[in-house]
Amino acid sequence: MNRRRALRRAGTLLVTGLATAYIVWQINLRETLHVLAHASLDWWLLSFAIWILAVLPLSWRWQKMLASSGVHERYGWLVRTMFVSYAAAQVLPTSLGGDASRIYETSRRHPRSRGPVAGTVLLERALGGAATLLLAAVGFALAVGHYSVGGYIWVELAFVVLSVAGAFVVFSTRLHPILHRVRPLLQRLRVEAVLRDVYLALHAYRNRLGLLGGVFALTLVVQAVRVIAIWSAGKAVGVDLSPRPYYVMGPLLFLVMLVPFTINGIAVRESFFVSFLGTLGVSADRAFSAGFLFFVVTIAVALPGAVIVAWEGLRTRAEPRTAR
Repeated sequence: MNRRRALRRAGTLLVTGLATAYIVWQINLRETLHVLAHASLDWWLLSFAIWILAVLPLSWRWQKMLASSGVHERYGWLVRTMFVSYAAAQVLPTSLGGDASRIYETSRRHPRSRGPVAGTVLLERALGGAATLLLAAVGFALAVGHYSVGGYIWVELAFVVLSVAGAFVVFSTRLHPILHRVRPLLQRLRVEAVLRDVYLALHAYRNRLGLLGGVFALTLVVQAVRVIAIWSAGKAVGVDLSPRPYYVMGPLLFLVMLVPFTINGIAVRESFFVSFLGTLGVSADRAFSAGFLFFVVTIAVALPGAVIVAWEGLRTRAEPRTAR
């Protein structure tokens, strides 16, 4: 276990170091600071507002998916938990750490429904991925003949294929005999019961196509608006591009933020901004500044969750004193 931790930390330092070196090699620090100092606050506030208001429909989506699995929870508590998950994602590897936070907290409130709880969160992540890939296809169609996106579209195509294969594994009944064969291995690893409950919770959605269609449409709208938030961060530092190329960049950025090699995608995200926008003729200084401002957006969105955790911690400590 200690060896794995050491290897993970070494890998994190290596990836962060390489990404940082790439950024330092590309940008002029003085020019970058000048760009950031003259960034537009109005455009940044628009980016922040879009990202934070997206929590409301996403929490409603989560509530409906939980209810379809027999887990009923208050909308206000789900909004609170979404903000806490954003705070958790800042200190855990990638936004998947936020998903783990949601599963943990909700499972504590509904210990008999751990499988459905985990299944809804995982399905939400899958729906978000499918929606962003669909947006990427639309963005690519809009960008053809106007912008050069190089080999990035092939990366997105690979993720499309993997997503289709994943959906087939989850919802197809033809794979049941194969899955039964791996049960003894999962039992030896002591994860068979948990994975079975999660799989059954996911598989049950094949009979809820109306719900899936509705939440997918909602997810598609939210993701489309979130891409505008990335475009707004670029506009704040003078990146003069239309939203069209961002609908190719946005889905890839969401995928980059899932890379579990740095905390919250630090340096990797900014390197991606420099690389992608650089292919569109944007200077490295402005591209990095756009990525940095978008990073500040994610930090700002996490602040309500951090305040909630701190307040609940203080209140929990105060209760025993009051009782005494």
